[in-house]
Amino acid sequence: MKKGFSLPLWVAGAAKSALKKLVGLPFENYELITIPNEEKAIKIDIHSVGLLQDNSHALGISFAKSGLDLDITQNLEIWTIVSLQKISSKNPVKTNSINIIAGSGVGIKENTSEICISVFAKEVLYENLLDIIPDGFYLELEIIFPNGEFLAERTSNKSFGIVHGLSIIGTSAETYSSASPDQLEEAKTKLAKLIQNNFKGKVVFVIGENGLNLAKTYDVNLPIIKIGNWIGPLLVDAAIKKVKTVILFGYHGKLIKLAGGIFHTHNHLADGRIEILVYLAVRENVPPEVIVKLSLLNTIEDALLLLERFNKSIAEKLFRNLANTIEDRSFEYVNRYVKTDMEIAAIVFDRKRKIRWSGTKGNEFISYFQ
Repeated sequence: MKKGFSLPLWVAGAAKSALKKLVGLPFENYELITIPNEEKAIKIDIHSVGLLQDNSHALGISFAKSGLDLDITQNLEIWTIVSLQKISSKNPVKTNSINIIAGSGVGIKENTSEICISVFAKEVLYENLLDIIPDGFYLELEIIFPNGEFLAERTSNKSFGIVHGLSIIGTSAETYSSASPDQLEEAKTKLAKLIQNNFKGKVVFVIGENGLNLAKTYDVNLPIIKIGNWIGPLLVDAAIKKVKTVILFGYHGKLIKLAGGIFHTHNHLADGRIEILVYLAVRENVPPEVIVKLSLLNTIEDALLLLERFNKSIAEKLFRNLANTIEDRSFEYVNRYVKTDMEIAAIVFDRKRKIRWSGTKGNEFISYFQ
């Protein structure tokens, strides 16, 4: 597998270089970025740095190298603009010593306008910048992705309420593809550790960082594992490990693939989402003229909106049937490889991050997400 590092490290590298320039330290074409709670430092290449606005600000530039050919952030250009603000009676001590600002191309949460940045990313920034900030000052840090807004159109960010750019949501230093076997092995290892620690038999599987972040906003009180796109093999692994219930918690545009028998859900391997929805619409006797319109759409969210305009009750019935089909096809898939009575429950949310549908099994656990 190709080696690379996650977006937060490249942001931290550019910011550290810019801050060092601002306080008069010499420029180097790399920065050593320390990882919180780890003893290693990672070398991050820096493209350039310079002073701005009468030397009151500094700009640091880096290019993300995730090592993943299919990663949207591979070779992403990153700008960080830093300035020091003096703490005074007019400008009192901030709760946080670093004020992180979403600049152009950086995603914000649609409902709060806050920058979309993971806890890990913040920890990396604080770990590497705090000691450089002079006493009596706090740091203004603006992060800019010049091509971020364009690239975000190729992601599902809007489906999770993130607008205007790319989010900074890495949760570890090293990168790995959600389509890579390494991702599968990591999830298997997490599951194996989980069932050793007072495990009650139930686990929540989520796909990707956005699904994980949403799941954690609820007081689920169940273990949650981010599984990437290896849904089928991990369901089988859970059955082998004698898990009693797996709750699949995900976005309709991803989980719909399971209803069509696609159990590795990365887009570069298989799509078929609209085709699956058209099939379900035929089963629900949706009028042919509506089905033709569905077949011409590009996203499940657009299809949902079209169906709701046509008839809300039919749309609701079709998507409930989708959740049931996800459960049924998943159970059939697992039993193709191992005989099991493991329950598989589906809980599905829409692009506004609102939980909308659940299958027959999912209904039993919907209260966990309220």
